[in-house]
Amino acid sequence: MMDHAHDLGAVREATERLLDAVGKLDDAAVTEPSRLPGWSRGHVLAHLSRNADALGNVLRGLPMYASSETRDADIADGAPRPVAEQLADLRETADALRAVSAEPADWSRTVTLRNGVTDSASRVPFRRWVEVELHHVDLGIGYELEDLPAEFTEREIAFLADRFLGNESVPATGLTDLDGRTWSTGGGPPSDLVTVQGPAAELLGWLCGRRDGSALTVAGGPLPKLPPL
Repeated sequence: MMDHAHDLGAVREATERLLDAVGKLDDAAVTEPSRLPGWSRGHVLAHLSRNADALGNVLRGLPMYASSETRDADIADGAPRPVAEQLADLRETADALRAVSAEPADWSRTVTLRNGVTDSASRVPFRRWVEVELHHVDLGIGYELEDLPAEFTEREIAFLADRFLGNESVPATGLTDLDGRTWSTGGGPPSDLVTVQGPAAELLGWLCGRRDGSALTVAGGPLPKLPPL
């Protein structure tokens, strides 16, 4: 069971870290490239604001985005804004999402996300936590995968491992971090098991496409190629 109240608290803390970091940037820094191909830091910040709006829609039972084209256009339009405007948007949309989340609701209900994906409403706060933490890293301003809260890293590894579980394009894969925690992913034959070991931050980086996996130790075959998220 997801503890949505706990996760909402984690989102608030992550958002404050993000706001504090972005507040130290100047307008020129916001226009510089992020770590996401083709996106400036302004694109990342605009996306985070619009994602807060979108998840508020999801909790209200509305479409997450009007359309993929509208989503992309809103991000592009918001990207060039000066840092003060980006910060104000991030704060206002985070507050609005927090207000929607505080309304009485059945958190066990099923909600619809982008592209028809469905999930429990109780997982929406964790999904927002993922957006805030990983995109903070994507800004390339000193917050790295190693700086992520340990609980977040462990849970996101589990979430992504489960996402690829049963996918026959990925060999059966066993994951182990330096603390001995294990996860399973992939959908290939168990006889072709590949084992991947390394620091939790490196495992997460590989699973979420932020790192190439070169810091991991692999046995039983080459490092599996993962489908795009």
